[in-house]
Amino acid sequence: MEIYQNLVYSGSDNRKSPFDLYLAENSADRPLVVFAHGYKGFKDWGAWHLAALAFAEAGFDFLKFNFSHNGGTVENPIDFPDLEAYSENTYSRELEDIETITNLAASGIEVNGKVKSWKKVALIGHSRGGGIVILHAARSAAISHLTTWASVADYGERFNFDMDAWKKTGVTTVLNGRTKQEMPHKYAFYEDYVADKEKLNIETAARKIDIPWLIVHGDIDEAVNFEEADRLKGWSKYAHLIEIQNGSHTFGASHPWNEIEIPKPLKKVVEETIRFFALNA
Repeated sequence: MEIYQNLVYSGSDNRKSPFDLYLAENSADRPLVVFAHGYKGFKDWGAWHLAALAFAEAGFDFLKFNFSHNGGTVENPIDFPDLEAYSENTYSRELEDIETITNLAASGIEVNGKVKSWKKVALIGHSRGGGIVILHAARSAAISHLTTWASVADYGERFNFDMDAWKKTGVTTVLNGRTKQEMPHKYAFYEDYVADKEKLNIETAARKIDIPWLIVHGDIDEAVNFEEADRLKGWSKYAHLIEIQNGSHTFGASHPWNEIEIPKPLKKVVEETIRFFALNA
């Protein structure tokens, strides 16, 4: 296995952002697995590195990346040193980023003086990232497999702010309970969603999915109700839903994750996803 950390791509608005690449010893013609993190997330959060290792050990090349405006930087990809960039983020920017990553996989990534490319990409998206990978999979012929972990089903429902006050001040903040930062969202975030409402409609995209799709959701998810997984499943005849027992929103993981073992619920998620990708390869 080869591991390359903090490689750099140019995302939305040409903002540079890091990604990690795990190359399996023998991935043959299997697709590259691309992982998209969720809200207030990043590629190095919690036990995502252990999940990446598990996929590579199972014979899948694996790429995890930071969205370009997630608040991280190339120099400090963990947590949120750049809240100004964070405040500029939108769903459209994240969709642009994952399109860039998919194109990068097709054109090739240079590591150790060699260029590695992939004909197909399998997507995994967690939480808010689940919606992004659904939107992208419905638009891109390069996507061969889709898996969503604790995914949201509707972005419009996530705007549970005081909308009048937000519009008046131009910015609202959400407390990050772990870092104690006030995470800013400019009103332009909502305006971007309204302007591209159809393009960002997860249900519309889900109904277009015609590739193998695994939906994984925990039975005790405290952030995204299991009912949203049921809705996703109902929108596509290609989708298969697995309920994870004792599965929280992050499947038992937290940040930082200093254990050498992956938490049991997340281990089950990873095992089911690897099995799904392998069976449908």
